[in-house]
Amino acid sequence: MLDELGPTFVKFGQLLSTRPDVVPPDIVAELRGLQDDVSPVSFEQIQEVVEVELGLTIDRAFLEFDPTPIASASIGQVHGAVLPDGQDVVVKVQRPTAAGQIEADIGLLYQAAKLLKERVRALEFMDPQELVDEFARSIRLELDYGHEARNAETFRRNFARTDGVVVPRVIRQYSTTRVLTLEYLRGTKIADLDVGALRPDEQREIAYSLADAWMTMVFRHGFFHADPHPANIFVLESGELGLVDFGQAEKLTDDDMAKLTRLFVDAATENIDAIPRRLRELGVRYAPEREQEFRAELRVLFDRYYGARLADIDPLQVIREGFQLIYSLNLRLPSRFVMLDKAIATLASVGQEVYPEFNVFEVAKPYARGLLVDRFHPRVVSQRARAEVLALGSVAREFPYQVSDILERLREGTFQVRIENPGIDELDHHIDQATNRIAVALVILGGLLGSAFIGVFADGGPRVMGLHLLSVLGFLISGAFGLWLVWGVFRHGRL
Repeated sequence: MLDELGPTFVKFGQLLSTRPDVVPPDIVAELRGLQDDVSPVSFEQIQEVVEVELGLTIDRAFLEFDPTPIASASIGQVHGAVLPDGQDVVVKVQRPTAAGQIEADIGLLYQAAKLLKERVRALEFMDPQELVDEFARSIRLELDYGHEARNAETFRRNFARTDGVVVPRVIRQYSTTRVLTLEYLRGTKIADLDVGALRPDEQREIAYSLADAWMTMVFRHGFFHADPHPANIFVLESGELGLVDFGQAEKLTDDDMAKLTRLFVDAATENIDAIPRRLRELGVRYAPEREQEFRAELRVLFDRYYGARLADIDPLQVIREGFQLIYSLNLRLPSRFVMLDKAIATLASVGQEVYPEFNVFEVAKPYARGLLVDRFHPRVVSQRARAEVLALGSVAREFPYQVSDILERLREGTFQVRIENPGIDELDHHIDQATNRIAVALVILGGLLGSAFIGVFADGGPRVMGLHLLSVLGFLISGAFGLWLVWGVFRHGRL
């Protein structure tokens, strides 16, 4: 169905596939099959965008510009070209109507999110508007080719001294927010590889080189390509891997890496009781009353795999079970770690397509071990201790002044304590609504009783159908109020 709604909704479905905390695992699996492939726009429209952005005609800017696109997606399409100096390049050009169409679709998604929040009680554990916010931020970044160019340059710097991975150079003078020009990589997409024609050792080399590249990004660089699907990775003529499409990338801070290390240490030493606390430090959120259940489920998952040989573990099955645990406990995950999980899951899937015996854990283990060694190296520990001492010293230095400020405010009577509860405004609204309905119900009751008394005890005056006119008017007004009250109750979906 999302395919039929258009490319923006396809991308929204792809975002939902990275949120196992709000979407059931079986739906996550279906959403991951969505492909962002659309029909190309005419060359005349592409030519207009290029000329407006570069301030030159296509004939002056390029020696050659292939009117047939190499690839086409919802936001832009890619064309081959040759620069005046003879260099082969690819030019990624944004569709003329992409930004307007996406903004209109985002507006529809916000309306849908509002309806879901108001009407669907089964989704009370999540915030649909927050999901649309996340999607809007993500797709607006993809609309900015300047952002993608900066990502590409960061990856190129990170891999400058690494053999086996090639990141194309950004041609800055031919790049803007809607046009991105990169050097041409000669090779074959992983998606187009004839895997059956490769020897087993060649298949293994590609799969493990692929995993090695992403583990280097995660564990060494702390900046990783978040969309490693087969169309974004090339096997070059030199045998190296080539990376393209840098719109989706995530950064892990030193603090993130330190927390991940502590989590890894606790997992490696079977300290299950500490894992929920480590996950909280990473930003994972869950209901406090479910911590015991969370710990028990972790122990079941851990006992199932701990001690098994890596060759006997199916990484995709582990990830699926992890997703099931996340969804069943309504865990809330920080987006950067969700993207990391998505990247590893995609990587494992691609690796197994190329080499069926591939196991991503075999590649990850030495990197995690190296990370542990690095994090607990005496030099690193001493630097961390020095930073902590300086931070505590700053707190100690400010403490007397802060106490003095509090005492001064107490003496002046200006000291205030403010308690914030995100749900208090909604609770106040519900109480106000309930009070209004009770008041209307009492008015209706009074009208009915008054009309009944008039009908029984009034002797003179005009009558309608045997009842006193005032009694009939009272019944009609009370009935109108009653219908209005019932309509209001059903309109808000709550009795």
